[in-house]
Amino acid sequence: MVNLLDFDRDALIAHCERLGEKPFRAVQLFRWIHQRGVCEFAQMTDLARSLRERLPQQARVAAPPVANEQASDDGTIKWLFDVGAGNAIESVFIPEADRGTLCVSSQAGCAVGCRFCATGHQGFARNLTTAEIVGQLWFAEHHLRARLGLGADEHGHRADGTRAVDNVVMMGMGEPLQNYAALVPALRVMLDDHGYGLSRRRVTVSTSGVVPMIDRLRVDCPVALAVSLHAADDALRDRLVPLNRKYPLAELLDACARYLEAAPRDFITFEYCMLDGVNDSPQQAQALVRLVRERVACKVNLIPFNPFVGSGLRRSPSERVAAFADVLRAAGIVTTVRRTRGDDIAAACGQLAGEVQDRTRVAQRRAHVTMPLLPARR
Repeated sequence: MVNLLDFDRDALIAHCERLGEKPFRAVQLFRWIHQRGVCEFAQMTDLARSLRERLPQQARVAAPPVANEQASDDGTIKWLFDVGAGNAIESVFIPEADRGTLCVSSQAGCAVGCRFCATGHQGFARNLTTAEIVGQLWFAEHHLRARLGLGADEHGHRADGTRAVDNVVMMGMGEPLQNYAALVPALRVMLDDHGYGLSRRRVTVSTSGVVPMIDRLRVDCPVALAVSLHAADDALRDRLVPLNRKYPLAELLDACARYLEAAPRDFITFEYCMLDGVNDSPQQAQALVRLVRERVACKVNLIPFNPFVGSGLRRSPSERVAAFADVLRAAGIVTTVRRTRGDDIAAACGQLAGEVQDRTRVAQRRAHVTMPLLPARR
């Protein structure tokens, strides 16, 4: 039995044509699912009765079941979704005054193994399906509408034109570009005017630097791009982001420059996790300036490290983060410092781990490996 959350609009049209239905029926079905959040075919009243009666026999609309929900004091909500075989994924909703952002996972676990990321320390279980990626947004959007009492018009949108979720970041568990086949249809559903109608500027894919897939995304579905940088030289980045050994900084920055040719924004966002005594000195800030200036238009987002057991790392003091930011801004680089959200429910950046099984024995292999730390400055 197929899960219709697996299909972007073109794929749903093709599926309906195999059932002998006209393309407009697929569009109607697509709207019922994504704009109105309806999963019972009998409630889709403008579909032909014959189709409504036939669909339950061979199709379903189902997001992964929610195993747990946690709400932070700051309004952040984290959902744990059960994706079977003892695996789970997490999604985080972050409410702001001007938008609602949903952080979406793309894999159960992660194979990249970045040193500062809790998910990477859990190892990799499997890729998510398109339905499991889209299902996180489908659940969050319609669950939040019901919870907040948001009325909808005949198209399934709020009467004032806003949504519960109007910003999606693929920054949850996993490396999105290592699950490309499922990612791109999911992005197309998010962007589709008959689906969630998000602009390309409001959908961000975050990557640790899978260079060939950055080039493919530029052609197939260019949305906003964020790159996990975290170091300005290959020697340090090799240790923090192991993927750098395959795609070093020079190749990565060249790919970013190419991506800008099709990107919806005129800059790439570089994420930089601030690690005490590891990558946070003024000299390293200057090295970052030299690395990116004149090579790629960018914004740098400095992220306070969110500690977790076994990382061997510490958060940079706030004054050192501020000094690092000052160096970048003095060089004319737009720089922000991310405000931590959801710390009390382990929902902040780099903390998502879910219930992923350690199938790669990553914890055992890392038990004897620590990241040398420079003494914290007093």
